[in-house]
Amino acid sequence: MRFLSKTFFALLVFSMVSCTAAEVNKFLAAASESSLTESEVGNGLKEALIKGVTEGADLASSTDGFLKNDLIKIALPEDVQRVESTLRKIGLGSQVDQVITTINRGAENAAQEAKPIFIAAIKKMTITDAWNILKGEDDAATQYLQRTTTEELTTLFQPHVQESLDQVGATRYYGDLVNKYNSFPTTSRKLDPDLNAYVTQMAIQGLFKLVAQEEKAIRENPAERTSALLKRVFSAQDSSAE
Repeated sequence: MRFLSKTFFALLVFSMVSCTAAEVNKFLAAASESSLTESEVGNGLKEALIKGVTEGADLASSTDGFLKNDLIKIALPEDVQRVESTLRKIGLGSQVDQVITTINRGAENAAQEAKPIFIAAIKKMTITDAWNILKGEDDAATQYLQRTTTEELTTLFQPHVQESLDQVGATRYYGDLVNKYNSFPTTSRKLDPDLNAYVTQMAIQGLFKLVAQEEKAIRENPAERTSALLKRVFSAQDSSAE
């Protein structure tokens, strides 16, 4: 068990700070006295990931969290984008801008609902899951969350997104815009007035992008590792390099 624990610790440090083989060997020597267990390291990782998803959800749900963040800003639906220039030419530019603002406000209002789902999925993570994440890519934890939460997030988000869209007026503004465009005699391809499914999908995609961003920061930046357990693990590695 002691050997297995040592190996697990080495993988943790190797995957998150890209140690050389010599550095890993040094870390093994230092870690032998740390008395950390695999379970403790797994719990430390969970704490760090909970920090990441919490900060991601908080950022997304803040004012302009979607609207002013080019990484996740929700644009008009694709079919509307194709006719956006036409809409602006016929005097509907202000309504186009209003729709863009309000659909992002709707996503911001709904974003906090993702936090408990993410946290529940992290708490269910097994040692095997944690090990695979630690050995995985920069967004391995985000990929895990996508696999385990997307369906539940979609089901939960749809009513909250609809409520948020109604609350900020996006449903009405978008409906008015689409109906005006569809009513023109020259309109051959009608626009879909339903926003819910589109905004739900884009909001969830945006959340995962933010979580991936936070995960990368935790992996690469020691200052982001606020878990006391992870600090112990990395301080052992740091001392072995001295």
